[in-house]
Amino acid sequence: MEFSSLNTKTHNHARSNSLPSKPHPIILQCNGHLSKLGGANSNYDAISSLTLIHKLNILQNLHICIEKLVQLPLTQEALVKQSQEKWVDEFLEGSLRLLDTCTATKDALLHTKECARELQSIIRRKRGGELEVTIEVKKFLTSRKVVRKAIFKALEILKGNTNKCILSINNNKDYQTLATVSLLKEVEMITFSIFESLLNFMCGTQTKRSSWSLVSKLMNSKRVSNSSSQGEDENEFAKVDNALELFAFNIGSKLSDVENLQNKLVSLGSCIQDFEEGLESLFRRLIKIRVALLNILNH
Repeated sequence: MEFSSLNTKTHNHARSNSLPSKPHPIILQCNGHLSKLGGANSNYDAISSLTLIHKLNILQNLHICIEKLVQLPLTQEALVKQSQEKWVDEFLEGSLRLLDTCTATKDALLHTKECARELQSIIRRKRGGELEVTIEVKKFLTSRKVVRKAIFKALEILKGNTNKCILSINNNKDYQTLATVSLLKEVEMITFSIFESLLNFMCGTQTKRSSWSLVSKLMNSKRVSNSSSQGEDENEFAKVDNALELFAFNIGSKLSDVENLQNKLVSLGSCIQDFEEGLESLFRRLIKIRVALLNILNH
């Protein structure tokens, strides 16, 4: 079910029954942010870090509006009358799943950032391709495998969460209730969608390559490295993965590999910093919305 179309259907249904047909201004603001994000069914695969950061900023603004919406007396009345606490319970479950996913995403970023900083520190001290640098590079590659495993687990959980976003809505309810409920569920769906895109982005080098021979895998990394300056690979995580492989398996000049790796790690650090700031702000909004929902349930 597409909740954006549901908003239209409920709008027409409300008019036919002479119920209030003009949405609250905050609902209009929410719909504006949703429009910028492209809707809950948008595909966020194969996008750059800049685009993802932009989406996170819009998502923060959307959740600021949702927080205001949930705190409105009109919304609280709509969600508690006629034994509609069941919907509030479902929203609370959804908010908990969003918080769990946000936490898993933040943890993966933190782990990658700490490993990257340690590697940068060793590179600065050694200033070259000494044995200690190579050992640290291989440790980083191992840590990336651990992070990917955690990300894949989070993505599996996300698939189940998406199925739980479907909510049955009784068309006999009034317009305000229908508009509020459908909006909250669409926001939940699009938030999960962006989390999914972010987690996939953080995987960097995809596991499709695991079935290739080592030589093919490394030669592909070499081609990606040579083309990255032309903007063919926009994923900072994948660029670091490729640079790590080139360095660890001695493809090309060791000195140029170190310089290349340093540059990629700097870009990755900046990307992670932007993601962390966006996620931390979003996490705080999600908590505030959950508290507001709990207050409605305990009203």
